[in-house]
Amino acid sequence: MARKKDKRKTSSLSETLGFNTIFHNEKLNFVIGLLLLVMAGYMILAFTSFFTTGAADQTLIEMPKVGELMNTQREFKNSCGSIGAHTAYFFVKRCFGLASFLVPTFLCMVAMRLMRAYQLNLVKWFLCLMLLMIWLSVTLAKFLSPVFVDQCYNPGGDHGVFLCTTIENLVGSPGLTAILIVIAIAFLTYISAETIYLIRKLLNPVKFFTDRVKFNVTSYEEQNTAKPTNTIETLEDPKVFDDPTTEVIEFEGDDVATPTGPARATGDTKATPEPADTEKDKDVVMDIKVAGDEKEAVGTSLVNGNVTTMAPYDPKRDLENYHYPTLDLLKKYENDGKPYIDMAEQTANKNRIVEVLRNFGVEISSIKATVGPTITLYEITPAQGVRISKIRNLEDDIALSLSALGIRIIAPIPGKGTIGIEVPNAKQNIVSMESILNSKKFQETTMELPCAVGKTITNEVFMFDLAKIPHLLVAGATGQGKSVGLNAIITSLLYKKHPAELKIVLIDPKKVEFSIYSPIANHFLAKVPDEDAEPIITDVSKVVRTLNSLCKEMDTRYDLLKQAGARNIKEYNKKFISRQLNPEKGHRFMPYIVVIIDEFGDLIMTAGKEIELPIARIAQLARAVGIHMVIATQRPTTSIITGNIKANFPGRIAFKVSAMIDSKTILDRPGANQLIGRGDMLFLNGNEPVRVQCAFVDTPEVERINKYIAQQQGYTTPFELPEPDNGDGENLGSSADMDMQHLDPLFEEAARLIVLNQSGSTSLIQRKFSIGYNRAGRLMDQLEKAGIVGAAMGSKPREVLIQDEVSLDNQIKSLRTGH
Repeated sequence: MARKKDKRKTSSLSETLGFNTIFHNEKLNFVIGLLLLVMAGYMILAFTSFFTTGAADQTLIEMPKVGELMNTQREFKNSCGSIGAHTAYFFVKRCFGLASFLVPTFLCMVAMRLMRAYQLNLVKWFLCLMLLMIWLSVTLAKFLSPVFVDQCYNPGGDHGVFLCTTIENLVGSPGLTAILIVIAIAFLTYISAETIYLIRKLLNPVKFFTDRVKFNVTSYEEQNTAKPTNTIETLEDPKVFDDPTTEVIEFEGDDVATPTGPARATGDTKATPEPADTEKDKDVVMDIKVAGDEKEAVGTSLVNGNVTTMAPYDPKRDLENYHYPTLDLLKKYENDGKPYIDMAEQTANKNRIVEVLRNFGVEISSIKATVGPTITLYEITPAQGVRISKIRNLEDDIALSLSALGIRIIAPIPGKGTIGIEVPNAKQNIVSMESILNSKKFQETTMELPCAVGKTITNEVFMFDLAKIPHLLVAGATGQGKSVGLNAIITSLLYKKHPAELKIVLIDPKKVEFSIYSPIANHFLAKVPDEDAEPIITDVSKVVRTLNSLCKEMDTRYDLLKQAGARNIKEYNKKFISRQLNPEKGHRFMPYIVVIIDEFGDLIMTAGKEIELPIARIAQLARAVGIHMVIATQRPTTSIITGNIKANFPGRIAFKVSAMIDSKTILDRPGANQLIGRGDMLFLNGNEPVRVQCAFVDTPEVERINKYIAQQQGYTTPFELPEPDNGDGENLGSSADMDMQHLDPLFEEAARLIVLNQSGSTSLIQRKFSIGYNRAGRLMDQLEKAGIVGAAMGSKPREVLIQDEVSLDNQIKSLRTGH
């Protein structure tokens, strides 16, 4: 075998001497950069001093004498000495004049790059500054020479004077001026593309005053069939709103081609059958017979006999005559469900947006407007090479031009190659609850807990399934639509669910928001079994008790799911309806339970952790057993909406807030501070929030719905939640709870000390027995459990429950006997 030749990499002379690794040393680069920075400052100071001392130093430089360079007699007047005078004379007088200041400027850039303060493209900056320095030298020599007649230097330097004279001798003064202008335009075009737009505007200013973009109004169904028109045709309202089509305004320029319809097939796609073989074999005849199959048995049972099957369980049978609320209970507004399009307003907004973008050098290729109930979405397609961040930074400028309450830029729109600009309409339409519930989307939905809350910008009904979210956080400033939004959620649930399928727990610290739902307490509401308990909880102490009861109901339901072998409430109820679960073993049909808290912030301020902990526990675990929470607050602060709450409430609705920090607290991003109020909201349950106009449901409408339900047959009492476990410390002083074997050795002595002094103080035990505070605290806890002292009362001493030693001896004896 032939040996392979060794391929050795030949090293260059610089690699051999090690020059190529010198500038990879960070310390050396920093020192060199520092020296260049000092040199640049020295040159700038010398050039500046030359303007006043150049005439005095010129004779010493042009006619030098021996020993003058050392400047021992201070002959040179320049602030930087003789070397500074010679340097300034060379660059300012002999070379580039005033443009020489670009030399120390480039040295500063090199120093910043070597010191790693900035990442600069030195080659690009060198070429740009060199061209600019030469151009300035000639330009200053051409136009400013008459002004500097009495100076010892020319503003363009000797280099500028030489080039200016030479070019003028060849092409004359007009030719030199034209060359300088062409070079300047080419340089500015290389620096920024906005130069092209500026020159076009200067060359044809009439176009930018007369240019108006043509537009038409079409629906999605007519875009590929009908020609653009400026008229808007409206049809009569059908009996059921089948999700009204989105109205779209397309703006097209003269240079933008309109899309054409789909191409039609011109060829015939039918295949021509091949001629069959006409030859037949008549010699051999073969008969083919297919074997028959066995007859299948009728039924699914393998054993013959009389098997009785029970009909499926019907949870609605108790209220089989219940009628769902009708749509005539809701109010219908004028032009409800149809977007109002003002062509003058749309045209003016389009022109202002295009004008603002062009003023800042942003060209667009197309623009389209989608008109919603309160917001119009302008979708613009930027031209090639336009940065999205440049458009996003113009948000305030566009808002100023449109004189709008607040605009919101979506850059880019998810799933589209466009940038969205949301602008409030001058005339806003009311989205009624009747138009939402009367839609085909809501009436044919298969969601477990459908919540229809409003319409999107594209005029589509927006709804979500509370069972899948599974918990919702609603926040916003006062008077921006939170209570109306909660009423819309409750109303959509009442229109879709039977009383046997849904129970609602209403917690209202304000005491006035949910009081209108009292008539339907026996139909839909749930409460703790208490004679004094109201169906709508307003007392903070009863709120804690109700939440603990819900936690117990959650644990009970999980035990039933475990016994039934089901993973969630849907599977469990399916098994129960098909009679696969025995009610005698505790199984029962489970209705969904929706807990709605109107002012969560007030509960946190008054109860704190006692409220937050059960809410967090329900939010973490209760999804599978059909318990869902909706909490609302008007104080979106981090002390109210804590990290524990945000982690367990993925669904969030943000109404208008005053500050960006509040929006970030609710949605983890800005946007809610740019809403316009009056039900304008952002819904977040994923990556990007959706802007929705909340449906308006007034108090008389809610009262009519509740009255309609209350007049029907209902249950005798509200749905009873289980009795919560007693955690208030009652019955803890009984002897059965005491373990005398694990009492502190000083227990009896401490008890006698407390009874004799009639003062239950931990510090007293600590001083008398010379023990630590922790042990004294444990002794006091044991005395409390034994019934000798009362509960703690802050900084005050505990109450002593036993008055004399005889009673104490009897108490201790009973404890031992009970043990």
